Amino acid sequence: MYRRAYVFLVVNAAVMLAWAALTAWHLDRPLIDPEGSFLGPSWLRLPILCLGALFLDLVPRAVWLTRGRVRQMPEIVRERWHSHWSRERLLLVILGIACFYVIYVSYRNLKSFLPLVSDRMYDRELLMLDRVLFFGHDPALVIHQVLGTTVVAHLLSSFYLLFIPMVAILVTVWLVWSRNLSYGWWFVTAQGVAWTLGTLSYYALPTLGPGLEYSWLYNSLSHTGTTDLMRSLVNARHGVLWSDGQAQTVAGFASLHTAISLLWALMVQFTVQSKVLKWVFWVNFGLTVVATLYFGWHYVADDIAGIMIAFVSFYIGGIASGQKFSKHGLASHPTTTTSKVPVDR
Repeated sequence: MYRRAYVFLVVNAAVMLAWAALTAWHLDRPLIDPEGSFLGPSWLRLPILCLGALFLDLVPRAVWLTRGRVRQMPEIVRERWHSHWSRERLLLVILGIACFYVIYVSYRNLKSFLPLVSDRMYDRELLMLDRVLFFGHDPALVIHQVLGTTVVAHLLSSFYLLFIPMVAILVTVWLVWSRNLSYGWWFVTAQGVAWTLGTLSYYALPTLGPGLEYSWLYNSLSHTGTTDLMRSLVNARHGVLWSDGQAQTVAGFASLHTAISLLWALMVQFTVQSKVLKWVFWVNFGLTVVATLYFGWHYVADDIAGIMIAFVSFYIGGIASGQKFSKHGLASHPTTTTSKVPVDR
Protein backbone atom coordinates (compact mmCIF):
# COMPACT_ATOMS: atom_id res chain seq x y z
CA MET A 1 0.00 0.00 0.00
CA TYR A 2 2.85 2.37 0.81
CA ARG A 3 5.36 0.89 -1.63
CA ARG A 4 5.99 4.16 -3.47
CA ALA A 5 6.74 5.99 -0.23
CA TYR A 6 9.09 3.47 1.30
CA VAL A 7 10.86 2.73 -1.99
CA PHE A 8 11.48 6.46 -2.40
CA LEU A 9 12.73 6.68 1.21
CA VAL A 10 15.07 3.70 0.85
CA VAL A 11 16.48 4.99 -2.45
CA ASN A 12 17.02 8.42 -0.90
CA ALA A 13 18.91 6.89 2.04
CA ALA A 14 20.98 4.66 -0.28
CA VAL A 15 21.95 7.59 -2.51
CA MET A 16 22.99 9.74 0.44
CA LEU A 17 25.01 6.90 1.97
CA ALA A 18 26.73 6.17 -1.36
CA TRP A 19 27.54 9.86 -1.83
CA ALA A 20 29.02 10.09 1.65
CA ALA A 21 31.00 6.85 1.26
CA LEU A 22 32.43 7.86 -2.12
CA THR A 23 33.42 11.28 -0.80
CA ALA A 24 35.08 9.71 2.23
CA TRP A 25 36.96 7.29 -0.02
CA HIS A 26 38.08 10.11 -2.33
CA LEU A 27 39.34 12.19 0.62
CA ASP A 28 40.81 9.15 2.39
CA ARG A 29 38.72 9.96 5.44
CA PRO A 30 36.61 7.55 7.49
CA LEU A 31 32.86 7.86 7.77
CA ILE A 32 32.04 8.92 11.30
CA ASP A 33 29.04 8.90 13.58
CA PRO A 34 28.88 12.59 14.47
CA GLU A 35 26.45 12.19 17.35
CA GLY A 36 28.93 10.47 19.64
CA SER A 37 28.60 7.09 21.28
CA PHE A 38 26.34 7.62 24.31
CA LEU A 39 23.93 5.03 22.87
CA GLY A 40 26.69 2.72 21.71
CA PRO A 41 27.88 1.97 18.18
CA SER A 42 25.70 2.64 15.11
CA TRP A 43 24.67 -0.99 14.70
CA LEU A 44 23.25 -0.89 18.23
CA ARG A 45 21.79 2.61 18.12
CA LEU A 46 19.14 1.88 15.49
CA PRO A 47 17.53 -0.97 17.46
CA ILE A 48 17.65 1.22 20.58
CA LEU A 49 15.89 4.07 18.77
CA CYS A 50 13.18 1.75 17.40
CA LEU A 51 12.62 0.05 20.76
CA GLY A 52 12.62 3.47 22.40
CA ALA A 53 9.79 4.60 20.13
CA LEU A 54 7.83 1.46 21.06
CA PHE A 55 8.48 2.03 24.76
CA LEU A 56 7.36 5.66 24.61
CA ASP A 57 4.01 4.62 23.17
CA LEU A 58 3.25 1.60 25.33
CA VAL A 59 4.62 2.21 28.82
CA PRO A 60 3.64 5.84 29.69
CA ARG A 61 0.15 5.17 28.33
CA ALA A 62 -0.24 2.05 30.46
CA VAL A 63 0.97 3.88 33.57
CA TRP A 64 -1.44 6.75 32.96
CA LEU A 65 -4.53 4.66 32.23
CA THR A 66 -3.98 2.30 35.17
CA ARG A 67 -3.01 5.11 37.57
CA GLY A 68 0.16 3.18 38.35
CA ARG A 69 -1.54 -0.15 39.18
CA VAL A 70 1.08 -2.60 37.92
CA ARG A 71 -1.17 -5.66 37.63
CA GLN A 72 -3.43 -3.93 35.10
CA MET A 73 -0.60 -2.71 32.89
CA PRO A 74 0.00 -5.89 30.83
CA GLU A 75 -3.61 -5.89 29.62
CA ILE A 76 -3.40 -2.22 28.56
CA VAL A 77 -0.10 -2.88 26.77
CA ARG A 78 -1.55 -5.91 24.92
CA GLU A 79 -4.62 -3.94 23.85
CA ARG A 80 -2.47 -1.09 22.53
CA TRP A 81 -0.16 -3.50 20.76
CA HIS A 82 -3.00 -5.17 18.89
CA SER A 83 -4.92 -1.97 18.09
CA HIS A 84 -2.05 0.36 17.17
CA TRP A 85 1.08 -1.62 16.31
CA SER A 86 -0.01 -3.28 13.10
CA ARG A 87 2.45 -4.64 10.56
CA GLU A 88 2.06 -1.37 8.64
CA ARG A 89 2.87 0.73 11.72
CA LEU A 90 5.93 -1.38 12.52
CA LEU A 91 7.17 -1.02 8.95
CA LEU A 92 6.68 2.75 9.11
CA VAL A 93 8.50 3.13 12.44
CA ILE A 94 11.42 0.78 11.74
CA LEU A 95 12.01 1.78 8.13
CA GLY A 96 11.32 5.45 8.80
CA ILE A 97 13.76 5.70 11.71
CA ALA A 98 16.43 3.63 9.94
CA CYS A 99 16.29 5.59 6.68
CA PHE A 100 16.12 8.97 8.38
CA TYR A 101 19.09 8.01 10.54
CA VAL A 102 21.13 7.00 7.48
CA ILE A 103 20.19 10.21 5.63
CA TYR A 104 21.00 12.42 8.61
CA VAL A 105 24.35 10.77 9.39
CA SER A 106 25.29 10.93 5.69
CA TYR A 107 24.33 14.60 5.68
CA ARG A 108 26.54 15.29 8.70
CA ASN A 109 29.50 13.53 7.08
CA LEU A 110 29.07 15.33 3.77
CA LYS A 111 28.77 18.65 5.57
CA SER A 112 31.95 17.86 7.48
CA PHE A 113 33.83 16.99 4.26
CA LEU A 114 32.83 20.25 2.54
CA PRO A 115 35.93 22.38 3.38
CA LEU A 116 38.14 19.54 2.14
CA VAL A 117 36.27 19.34 -1.16
CA SER A 118 36.15 23.06 -1.99
CA ASP A 119 37.89 26.14 -0.62
CA ARG A 120 35.82 28.52 -2.77
CA MET A 121 33.39 30.50 -0.64
CA TYR A 122 30.60 32.82 -1.77
CA ASP A 123 30.17 34.87 1.40
CA ARG A 124 31.16 38.15 -0.22
CA GLU A 125 28.59 37.79 -2.99
CA LEU A 126 25.78 36.93 -0.57
CA LEU A 127 26.73 39.81 1.75
CA MET A 128 26.52 42.20 -1.21
CA LEU A 129 23.08 40.78 -2.02
CA ASP A 130 21.99 41.29 1.58
CA ARG A 131 23.07 44.93 1.44
CA VAL A 132 21.14 45.44 -1.78
CA LEU A 133 18.01 43.96 -0.20
CA PHE A 134 18.44 46.21 2.87
CA PHE A 135 19.19 49.36 0.83
CA GLY A 136 22.90 49.47 1.60
CA HIS A 137 22.68 48.35 5.23
CA ASP A 138 23.81 45.09 6.83
CA PRO A 139 20.73 43.07 7.88
CA ALA A 140 22.35 42.10 11.18
CA LEU A 141 22.90 45.70 12.26
CA VAL A 142 19.36 46.68 11.29
CA ILE A 143 17.85 43.77 13.24
CA HIS A 144 20.08 44.48 16.25
CA GLN A 145 18.93 48.11 16.31
CA VAL A 146 15.29 47.09 16.12
CA LEU A 147 15.34 44.20 18.62
CA GLY A 148 18.24 45.12 20.87
CA THR A 149 21.26 43.02 21.74
CA THR A 150 20.68 41.80 25.31
CA VAL A 151 17.33 40.32 26.40
CA VAL A 152 16.29 39.30 22.88
CA ALA A 153 19.69 37.69 22.32
CA HIS A 154 19.18 35.34 25.28
CA LEU A 155 15.59 34.55 24.29
CA LEU A 156 16.42 33.79 20.67
CA SER A 157 19.48 31.78 21.65
CA SER A 158 17.54 29.52 24.02
CA PHE A 159 14.87 29.05 21.39
CA TYR A 160 17.33 28.44 18.52
CA LEU A 161 19.27 25.74 20.39
CA LEU A 162 16.10 23.62 20.74
CA PHE A 163 16.18 22.83 17.02
CA ILE A 164 18.49 19.78 17.10
CA PRO A 165 16.58 17.75 19.73
CA MET A 166 13.29 18.68 18.04
CA VAL A 167 14.45 17.08 14.77
CA ALA A 168 14.49 13.58 16.25
CA ILE A 169 11.50 14.17 18.54
CA LEU A 170 9.14 15.23 15.74
CA VAL A 171 10.19 12.40 13.43
CA THR A 172 9.29 9.99 16.24
CA VAL A 173 5.99 11.76 16.93
CA TRP A 174 4.79 11.50 13.34
CA LEU A 175 5.95 7.91 12.88
CA VAL A 176 4.51 6.57 16.13
CA TRP A 177 1.38 8.64 16.70
CA SER A 178 0.10 9.82 13.32
CA ARG A 179 -3.48 8.54 13.14
CA ASN A 180 -3.26 8.16 9.39
CA LEU A 181 -0.17 6.16 8.42
CA SER A 182 0.20 8.10 5.19
CA TYR A 183 0.96 11.21 7.24
CA GLY A 184 3.86 9.41 8.87
CA TRP A 185 5.24 8.42 5.48
CA TRP A 186 4.67 11.97 4.25
CA PHE A 187 6.58 13.49 7.16
CA VAL A 188 9.63 11.22 7.08
CA THR A 189 9.88 11.22 3.28
CA ALA A 190 9.73 15.02 3.15
CA GLN A 191 12.36 15.21 5.90
CA GLY A 192 14.69 12.98 3.91
CA VAL A 193 14.26 15.08 0.78
CA ALA A 194 14.90 18.32 2.71
CA TRP A 195 18.16 17.14 4.28
CA THR A 196 19.29 15.82 0.88
CA LEU A 197 18.51 19.05 -0.96
CA GLY A 198 20.19 21.00 1.83
CA THR A 199 23.36 18.96 1.36
CA LEU A 200 23.27 19.59 -2.37
CA SER A 201 22.95 23.33 -1.74
CA TYR A 202 26.06 23.30 0.48
CA TYR A 203 28.13 21.85 -2.33
CA ALA A 204 26.56 24.07 -4.99
CA LEU A 205 27.19 27.33 -3.13
CA PRO A 206 29.50 26.86 -0.12
CA THR A 207 29.60 29.64 2.47
CA LEU A 208 30.69 30.11 6.06
CA GLY A 209 27.86 32.42 7.05
CA PRO A 210 28.10 36.07 8.11
CA GLY A 211 28.58 35.28 11.79
CA LEU A 212 31.86 33.54 11.02
CA GLU A 213 33.09 35.43 7.97
CA TYR A 214 32.09 38.91 9.23
CA SER A 215 32.08 38.29 12.97
CA TRP A 216 32.62 41.96 13.88
CA LEU A 217 29.05 42.68 12.84
CA TYR A 218 27.90 40.66 15.86
CA ASN A 219 30.30 41.92 18.53
CA SER A 220 27.57 43.94 20.23
CA LEU A 221 25.48 40.87 21.07
CA SER A 222 25.41 39.61 24.63
CA HIS A 223 27.23 36.39 25.36
CA THR A 224 24.79 33.47 25.00
CA GLY A 225 24.79 29.74 24.40
CA THR A 226 24.80 30.54 20.69
CA THR A 227 28.08 32.42 21.15
CA ASP A 228 29.68 29.31 22.65
CA LEU A 229 28.21 27.12 19.93
CA MET A 230 29.59 29.32 17.16
CA ARG A 231 33.05 29.28 18.73
CA SER A 232 32.98 25.51 19.03
CA LEU A 233 32.00 25.22 15.36
CA VAL A 234 34.95 27.40 14.35
CA ASN A 235 37.32 25.25 16.41
CA ALA A 236 35.89 22.05 14.93
CA ARG A 237 36.28 23.40 11.40
CA HIS A 238 39.91 24.30 12.06
CA GLY A 239 40.47 20.83 13.46
CA VAL A 240 39.19 19.20 10.28
CA LEU A 241 41.23 21.51 8.05
CA TRP A 242 44.38 20.80 10.07
CA SER A 243 43.67 17.04 10.21
CA ASP A 244 43.29 17.35 13.94
CA GLY A 245 39.55 16.74 14.20
CA GLN A 246 36.84 14.39 13.02
CA ALA A 247 33.78 16.49 12.16
CA GLN A 248 32.74 20.06 11.50
CA THR A 249 29.29 21.51 10.84
CA VAL A 250 29.94 24.89 9.22
CA ALA A 251 27.98 25.45 6.00
CA GLY A 252 25.71 28.35 5.25
CA PHE A 253 23.75 28.01 2.05
CA ALA A 254 20.93 27.04 2.34
CA SER A 255 19.41 27.41 5.82
CA LEU A 256 18.15 24.02 6.88
CA HIS A 257 16.93 25.51 10.15
CA THR A 258 14.55 27.57 8.03
CA ALA A 259 13.69 24.66 5.73
CA ILE A 260 12.96 22.14 8.46
CA SER A 261 11.03 24.55 10.70
CA LEU A 262 8.85 25.56 7.73
CA LEU A 263 8.37 21.90 6.86
CA TRP A 264 7.16 21.26 10.41
CA ALA A 265 4.70 24.14 10.14
CA LEU A 266 3.37 22.90 6.81
CA MET A 267 2.91 19.37 8.14
CA VAL A 268 1.03 20.64 11.19
CA GLN A 269 -1.09 22.91 9.00
CA PHE A 270 -2.11 20.05 6.70
CA THR A 271 -2.34 17.09 9.09
CA VAL A 272 -3.21 18.40 12.57
CA GLN A 273 -6.52 19.97 13.57
CA SER A 274 -5.34 21.90 16.64
CA LYS A 275 -5.27 25.64 15.96
CA VAL A 276 -2.97 26.14 18.93
CA LEU A 277 -0.34 23.80 17.49
CA LYS A 278 -0.64 25.52 14.12
CA TRP A 279 0.09 28.87 15.73
CA VAL A 280 2.99 27.39 17.74
CA PHE A 281 4.74 25.98 14.69
CA TRP A 282 4.19 29.03 12.49
CA VAL A 283 5.58 31.25 15.24
CA ASN A 284 8.46 28.80 15.57
CA PHE A 285 9.19 29.20 11.87
CA GLY A 286 9.08 33.00 12.05
CA LEU A 287 11.39 33.16 15.06
CA THR A 288 13.78 30.73 13.41
CA VAL A 289 14.15 32.99 10.39
CA VAL A 290 14.77 35.99 12.65
CA ALA A 291 17.34 34.06 14.69
CA THR A 292 19.30 32.95 11.61
CA LEU A 293 19.82 36.59 10.63
CA TYR A 294 20.14 37.95 14.18
CA PHE A 295 23.08 35.70 15.12
CA GLY A 296 24.64 35.59 11.67
CA TRP A 297 24.08 31.94 10.96
CA HIS A 298 22.77 32.79 7.50
CA TYR A 299 22.32 35.40 4.81
CA VAL A 300 18.86 36.40 3.53
CA ALA A 301 19.42 34.28 0.40
CA ASP A 302 20.06 31.25 2.63
CA ASP A 303 16.64 31.63 4.23
CA ILE A 304 14.95 32.10 0.86
CA ALA A 305 16.63 28.93 -0.40
CA GLY A 306 15.54 27.13 2.77
CA ILE A 307 11.94 28.13 2.16
CA MET A 308 12.12 26.78 -1.39
CA ILE A 309 13.60 23.50 -0.12
CA ALA A 310 10.73 23.15 2.36
CA PHE A 311 8.02 23.61 -0.26
CA VAL A 312 9.68 21.22 -2.72
CA SER A 313 10.24 18.57 -0.03
CA PHE A 314 6.70 18.97 1.29
CA TYR A 315 5.20 18.43 -2.16
CA ILE A 316 7.46 15.51 -3.14
CA GLY A 317 6.79 13.80 0.19
CA GLY A 318 3.07 14.32 -0.30
CA ILE A 319 3.06 12.84 -3.80
CA ALA A 320 5.23 9.89 -2.72
CA SER A 321 2.92 9.12 0.22
CA GLY A 322 -0.27 9.31 -1.83
CA GLN A 323 -1.61 12.73 -0.88
CA LYS A 324 -4.04 14.41 -3.27
CA PHE A 325 -3.78 18.20 -3.14
CA SER A 326 -6.69 20.51 -3.89
CA LYS A 327 -6.59 22.79 -6.93
CA HIS A 328 -5.37 25.77 -4.90
CA GLY A 329 -3.01 23.70 -2.73
CA LEU A 330 -4.72 24.77 0.49
CA ALA A 331 -5.68 21.29 1.64
CA SER A 332 -4.67 17.69 1.05
CA HIS A 333 -6.63 14.47 1.02
CA PRO A 334 -4.83 11.20 1.81
CA THR A 335 -5.47 8.44 -0.68
CA THR A 336 -3.63 5.82 1.37
CA THR A 337 -4.96 4.66 4.70
CA THR A 338 -5.76 1.66 6.84
CA SER A 339 -9.16 0.04 7.10
CA LYS A 340 -9.62 1.75 10.48
CA VAL A 341 -9.00 5.23 9.10
CA PRO A 342 -11.42 5.73 6.18
CA VAL A 343 -10.76 8.43 3.62
CA ASP A 344 -13.41 11.00 2.75
CA ARG A 345 -13.59 11.13 -1.03
